[in-house]
Amino acid sequence: MDRPWKKHIPSGNPLEIEIPEMSLTDLFYESVEKYADKTAVTFNEDRYTYSQLGQLVKRFARLLAAAGIEKEDRVALMLPNCPQYPIGFFAALLNGAIVVQINPMYKSNELIHVLKDSGARHIIVLDDLLPVVEAVWAETDLEKMWIVSKDKDKCEMMKDLLSGAEFDYSVPIDPGEDVAVLQYTGGTTGRSKGAMLTHRNIVANTLQSAATTRINTEKGKERVLGVSPLFHVYGMTSGMNVTFYNGGELIIVSRFEVSEIVDMIQNLKPTIFPGVPTMYIALLHYFQSRPFDLHSLKSCVSGSSPLPLHVLSRFNEVSGTKVAEGYGLSEASPVTHRNPVNGLQKPGSIGIPIQNTDAAIIDSVTGKPSLLVNIPGELVIKGPQVMKGYWGMPEETKKTIQNGWLHTGDIARMDEDGFFYIVGRKKEMIIAGGFNIYPIEIEDILYSHPKVLEAAVFGVPDQYRGETVHAAVVLKPNETITEQELEEYCRTQLAAFKVPKVITVESELPKTAVGKILKRKLQEKHIAYLDKV
Repeated sequence: MDRPWKKHIPSGNPLEIEIPEMSLTDLFYESVEKYADKTAVTFNEDRYTYSQLGQLVKRFARLLAAAGIEKEDRVALMLPNCPQYPIGFFAALLNGAIVVQINPMYKSNELIHVLKDSGARHIIVLDDLLPVVEAVWAETDLEKMWIVSKDKDKCEMMKDLLSGAEFDYSVPIDPGEDVAVLQYTGGTTGRSKGAMLTHRNIVANTLQSAATTRINTEKGKERVLGVSPLFHVYGMTSGMNVTFYNGGELIIVSRFEVSEIVDMIQNLKPTIFPGVPTMYIALLHYFQSRPFDLHSLKSCVSGSSPLPLHVLSRFNEVSGTKVAEGYGLSEASPVTHRNPVNGLQKPGSIGIPIQNTDAAIIDSVTGKPSLLVNIPGELVIKGPQVMKGYWGMPEETKKTIQNGWLHTGDIARMDEDGFFYIVGRKKEMIIAGGFNIYPIEIEDILYSHPKVLEAAVFGVPDQYRGETVHAAVVLKPNETITEQELEEYCRTQLAAFKVPKVITVESELPKTAVGKILKRKLQEKHIAYLDKV
């Protein structure tokens, strides 16, 4: 395949890298040995060196083995960001078990679905979340809970680990076949599915992601602000795994609270920040009223959803760095594209395919991968990071992975330089009066209004036009504007058929734990309202 993006990979970053046939735990323990005395994890006042972290992982692995965990058993992690997360994660993998990533914000129905679907036998859970787990216990296959507290002095598990014996055997792993993680899709468009990510998938994506920042990274010296949730595939790879592979210090933050993050940037001087658009929006808004120093950040990456263009431009200006937008999905471990950290970057683009990755746009006529320039179609991807399939869903797997190509469900285009642009989700595309309308185009206009903080655009059924365009916005503090004024603003910059027919001003927008706006919930709310009038 012709790769027009090849010329834009900066010198020093190869187009292809070697992916070793090794387990994720082997990769981790290579760093434990190489960076033994360096700080691996910082959490509040606690510090753990690589040697200490490696010992704690082995001790917990011994406890899991003694409790009956065997190869291919599923161990669920229902934790916010805390040191026990990487400890539990790698300890389960040492036993050959499969980690089931669970959002700690899940309610009973969501939790039951993931636990029953995965068949998890053990769960590592935060003490504050015990009532939720206990309420669903009888409806699952769970046999044992391991209870964690963010307060080390109250955490019996940590006390046991600090005084226990290490795990003294290893379970054979076939990296290409053995599943390391069941990463459940966000469920923003329906029932979540468990993406089976093998050891090789995650090792590959860790090395691929590290290669994209190789020029800008000093091994053993970087401090990474780990605020993106580790239970989310983006935080797991771009936050935890890449940091450990590079021998960096992972500054673990339980949740994003903008004033606390600003203090951390000021005091701890992180050098790398893998964030999501809502975080950059919040930091920029904070900066505009109370400026602070961002210049310790030499590498910033944005993923999960598109970063509004004016936010990208302004953040780059005040930070003195370049936010490299990227793209990924749970089914690809997750990273597939990124703007070169040192090299040509195109605002609004997700960048170019990362090392060892091919990407194409499906031709709407032939249904086959094509490299037609600037013609929207479904983005498809091929690479070593692409999942094995969906857990227990062979038919769904066949629909999603065809001839080795992962069908993302996202509508994209590729320009003449090989840079890709997300136009919208296949399921989010609005068809109104025969016109194809992509929400991101309208959202960029709404975000450009000086009074708008957040925006979401979605389609609502309409008997005459098929669908109509609706929008929901959140205003910046102490700002007011009428819906009519926003509509007029859109009319000055959009074709008439793209202008939202309904715009509502909300106090907040529903989001996933990683900060992605849940348009489905907004859509359901608007449809329910229309049904009543």
